[in-house]
Amino acid sequence: MDSHRLSRCGIRLTGANHLSYEFSSAMSYSERTARSLKPYLENSPISPLSTQIYNDSSIPSKGQEEHISAYTDTTYKQAQVNFAENYASCSRCMKHTLQEIESVLMAPVNDEAATSTSADPEEGKPKVFTKQVSRPGSQQSQVQLQHAYNRPEKRQWEAPPRVDIKHLLVRCAEALDVGRVDDFTALLKEAAKHVSINGDPIQRVGAYMLEGLVARHEASGTNIYHALRCLRPESNELLSYMRMLYDICPYFKFSHMAVNGAIAEALRNEDRIHIIDFQIAQGTQWVTLIQALAARPVGPPHVRITGIDDSVSEHARGDGLQLVGKMLSEMSKKFNIPIEFNGLSAYGPQVTREMLDIQPGEALAVNFTLQLHHTPDESVDVSNPRDGLLRMVKSLSPKVVTLVEQESNTNTTPFLMRFLETMDYYSVMFESIDVTLPRDSKERINVEQHCLAKDIVNIIACEGKERIERHELLGKWRSRLTMAGFNTYPLSSYVNSVIRTLLGYYSHNYTLVEKDGATLLGWKNRNLISASAWH
Repeated sequence: MDSHRLSRCGIRLTGANHLSYEFSSAMSYSERTARSLKPYLENSPISPLSTQIYNDSSIPSKGQEEHISAYTDTTYKQAQVNFAENYASCSRCMKHTLQEIESVLMAPVNDEAATSTSADPEEGKPKVFTKQVSRPGSQQSQVQLQHAYNRPEKRQWEAPPRVDIKHLLVRCAEALDVGRVDDFTALLKEAAKHVSINGDPIQRVGAYMLEGLVARHEASGTNIYHALRCLRPESNELLSYMRMLYDICPYFKFSHMAVNGAIAEALRNEDRIHIIDFQIAQGTQWVTLIQALAARPVGPPHVRITGIDDSVSEHARGDGLQLVGKMLSEMSKKFNIPIEFNGLSAYGPQVTREMLDIQPGEALAVNFTLQLHHTPDESVDVSNPRDGLLRMVKSLSPKVVTLVEQESNTNTTPFLMRFLETMDYYSVMFESIDVTLPRDSKERINVEQHCLAKDIVNIIACEGKERIERHELLGKWRSRLTMAGFNTYPLSSYVNSVIRTLLGYYSHNYTLVEKDGATLLGWKNRNLISASAWH
């Protein structure tokens, strides 16, 4: 590892296994002031995301029209023109720094550095920056407060008992599952009083889960899921929300860093490289890897990237894959590295060997980032497209295959277990978002609504082929890849040690667990993302 280049990124190696890192104000976000949206659930459990779906007619009534108009105005028309610029100015330093670090980590390392890459996760634990909250604590105020409470003529005020929202949601799901319609309706009305997109994590998740339950009851889950995709904001706004989600949930960005390290290691001596990305999105995962390849002492390799598109990313870009190709072309000129890009507009299981144009002498890397769980398995299609895709990839003889997935078990589990798993998973994710964005933040509401809500609704409301979100745990992915003929390619302990340090600057509640060569990233006691590599 090049200590000089690391020092330029702000990293200090103070011992064989001790890495320290300093931020100035890169982690701070400017204060955001935005009006809260109108109350989310007043007399109805239905969120503004799907109001128009519950009308039998394709033309909404006057009341619905006003509701939809209010929601549209709030969510889209009143979006600040300078939203992306404001957010970028708050996080530009962090993004630049992380790119510098990852580029250094992807660079070739000598044998001496490689022998000292293990790091004690507790050693050199970073300083955690937390928000400072002023609290009244002077001696005088405490005495006055105690004196007031001790007055015999005054009765102490007691807060009303807090409703157990989780228990209430579970009772709704149970009633629906066994067909107790009257109980379900009554419980739904009660639960609707206690959920809000402006509330705490369980209240926010509960709002979208109630929407899923209503959709399941009305057998309209598929219609809502597709409608939510149609109600997406303008492409530039959706792209901003997607980028913000990536920034405020560091387990996403650092999972990319972890698997990029495996790709850099597996291809370190190759002159011709072919990367097949089964969900290229905006192509940003490859920026730092390309920079590292361009900086190789022996000269840059020839890089060919095949990017497979998806509809959400296409809408966010506002155009086809030519925008990704343009970005890579600019990088090729800037870093003096030959890059060739081929775009494929095809659904994962539809991709064949012939489409990929595999050429002799190329070192192949295949990347699945948050994509493989969308491919149906044997429980949906007897042909088992999920395992079939893995076998096809194995037939290509790749040097390395990387996998990033949500660490959740929602594929074949029965409805009630799936409901509990979804509630737990997204409650933890929403709690982690609270660390960065305040609960009355309009940006937070938009990120959760446009990037996460449709997934929650799909998991709860849909079945069969219409249920697109089918997550599996790392252990199940390991079984599938092993049956397809793959072996584990251990992720770098050194890269993991750097990620662990960087996570600490976001919050001490972020976790990184190394397990059997893979990496699990999460929040507190819950793993949220798994990253692994195979060959």
